Amino acid sequence: MDSIVVKGGGALSGAIPISGAKNACLTLMPATLLSEEPLTLTNAPRLSDIGTMTALLQSLGAEVASMQDGQVLAMSSHKLDNLTAEYDIVRKMRASILVLGPMLAREGHAVVSLPGGCAIGARPVDLHLKALEAMGATLDLREGYVHAEAKNGLKGGTFEFPFVSVGATENALMAATLAKGTTVLKNAAREPEIVDLADCLIRMGAQIDGAGTETITIQGVDRLGGATHPVVADRIELGTYMLAPAVAGGSVELIGGRRDLLTAFVEKLEATGVSVEDTDAGLRVTSQGRAKAVDVTTEPFPGFPTDLQAQMMALMCTAEGTSVLEETIFENRFMHAPELGRMGAKIDVQGGTATVTGVEQLKGAPVMATDLRASVSLILAGLAAEGETVVSRVYHLDRGYERLEDKLSACGASVERISS
Repeated sequence: MDSIVVKGGGALSGAIPISGAKNACLTLMPATLLSEEPLTLTNAPRLSDIGTMTALLQSLGAEVASMQDGQVLAMSSHKLDNLTAEYDIVRKMRASILVLGPMLAREGHAVVSLPGGCAIGARPVDLHLKALEAMGATLDLREGYVHAEAKNGLKGGTFEFPFVSVGATENALMAATLAKGTTVLKNAAREPEIVDLADCLIRMGAQIDGAGTETITIQGVDRLGGATHPVVADRIELGTYMLAPAVAGGSVELIGGRRDLLTAFVEKLEATGVSVEDTDAGLRVTSQGRAKAVDVTTEPFPGFPTDLQAQMMALMCTAEGTSVLEETIFENRFMHAPELGRMGAKIDVQGGTATVTGVEQLKGAPVMATDLRASVSLILAGLAAEGETVVSRVYHLDRGYERLEDKLSACGASVERISS
């Protein structure tokens, strides 16, 4: 099992290109199931989760070809010869549930295993199912599988999400494109990945209004065609690398970065005293010395992303003062706190709140990654630590960060992968 060794103490300088968004690409790939014509995605990230989704689509009968070193995905679902998404694949990744809506909308039938993924608390699929029921689907849960039927096709309906759910919004949005009549999704997620999915579906011939707002209206069409679509930049990767010079010191330009993808995060980062400047190529982040402590509450977009909470905590560990980080999206998402504590951080976790008292210096230590974002938070902390930090179980990392060691090393960081 691979580990990553980080030697801290050096300021960063250089540029980091931002890859296409993992969460966007994993949502766009199942859209191929809605059409018999080809769908091509450009700016695709090269990640293990993309490989998992590729295997899932291929198991259903879709053709998926990776080109240009993985940055272009050419897909075709002209014939689906299997409508069951098996547990052995689905258990590896929660995004697998996103094949449910497209298959049901196109074929009138789908069987999908309940999904797996990072162990960061319960993330039920109830809202996915309730949204599909609002479009006339009949659903039954048997032996760990969702059995979905819409014998006469889905029908337009109105559904209000009781709380914001990105995945459920995406599933319902895709399904509604082929439903008969008009579907209205209220209290819908507003994330850039939702807008990116809508843009792709519109290119395929869907009629969608309101993506990026709380109310999305979809007028169903008889069929969708093919399209070529560029995957939006990964805002979580962007935020992670913006924190790298903030933690380690120095100045880094993020190529392809956009402030509007992370407005709330950028505001918090600037409040710590870090400089964020727009450039012709993206954003430049420059450390102004020791950061100042700030309080953070995770919220659905456009609020502070839960997927950047762990990384922000790494910065707060050495900030001047005391910060309070409140996690409102997922429970059990402070599992990185004890590992940061092994490096000398002072963190008190009480339920969904972590109080961090900044220390002047962290110390390198052997630590263990517990989930995707926790793993990168430990690497960021290692950049600021005295001595050597060894992060084990980094297979989590490969699900969400493309060539992390290369990107950080190009800016002067000492980050090395060790295979055991």
